[in-house]
Amino acid sequence: MSNPSRRKLLQIGAAAAIGAPAILTSTRASAQGVTEWRMQALWGGGTTPMIYEEKFCERVAELTGGSLKITPFAGGQIVPSAQAFDAVRGGAFQMMKTFDGYTAGKIPAHGFSSTVPFGFAEADQYEAWFYERDGLELARESYAPAGLTYVAPTVYGEEPLHSRVDVRSIADLDGLKGRFVGLAAAVMGDFGVAVSPLPTSEVYSALDKGLIDIADRGDIKANYEEGLHEVAPYLILPGVHQPSTATSYVANTRAFEALDDQQKAALAVAAREVSGALRQNILVANGEYLQKFRDAGVEIIDFDADDVSKARAQAVQSWKKAADGDALATRMMESQVTLMKELRLL
Repeated sequence: MSNPSRRKLLQIGAAAAIGAPAILTSTRASAQGVTEWRMQALWGGGTTPMIYEEKFCERVAELTGGSLKITPFAGGQIVPSAQAFDAVRGGAFQMMKTFDGYTAGKIPAHGFSSTVPFGFAEADQYEAWFYERDGLELARESYAPAGLTYVAPTVYGEEPLHSRVDVRSIADLDGLKGRFVGLAAAVMGDFGVAVSPLPTSEVYSALDKGLIDIADRGDIKANYEEGLHEVAPYLILPGVHQPSTATSYVANTRAFEALDDQQKAALAVAAREVSGALRQNILVANGEYLQKFRDAGVEIIDFDADDVSKARAQAVQSWKKAADGDALATRMMESQVTLMKELRLL
């Protein structure tokens, strides 16, 4: 990794040195041989993704015979979600479930380890990049200088676009106002969208007030539960801004290295199991909740496949620009482009 990239990572964690507890390894009840961790996730309590984080923790305990116990906390329950990177780096808790796109502005590589606009069309393709190519190694390289260990991704499918206006083609996006974050903000900007990186919590009101025309928020079920059918009469598929998605388990490196081999393996196995289980849950829920959108009077619009394919070729230039000469981001992008060509996506 180049020195500028290393400096960017260290700058992100610099605030952790002020007022943060000393770096923890893990809380080990030595008499019982139990290591106890805390993990803060991204999601609200009781939501489907949070239920699967609880399943992950239960599976780790099962695979280790109870020697590694992880207590899951909902997003913001220990620290505000935006502070989780620093908190895990500083040792306030041992693990976080995060979305790399949130740090893509300071770590360009994270734009490619979270979601690639117009990129991998299927979740299995994106997950294959992590496990069958060098995605895991590159993701781990992106976190290592900060004293963090990328454990594994959770990979699932598209997030739709919700729109107040009738959008029938990629060209129709030009001139619209939209909410996007991470690499999607840069790429959609290149397609003519005036991008506003609003927090997820403000998407409903921004659509309702007409502050934005189109919005990314979450998966189809989550968006219905948040009432987007009330403020956006169109739902657009595929979600070209986020055709496949990866969230990530990231641990404090000193805590991770203190684990034994069985515990480390359990984290990897449980993460991959939960990735597949959540993806299948979302896949089934999509059909049910698309019908709910229809029943609420929302029109489902499908972009033409050839239109999306042509836009993908155009997006390559946006990816290169977003990499911004960063060595690691460029390596990630080139690795993904190679696989996309082999999969005949490009």
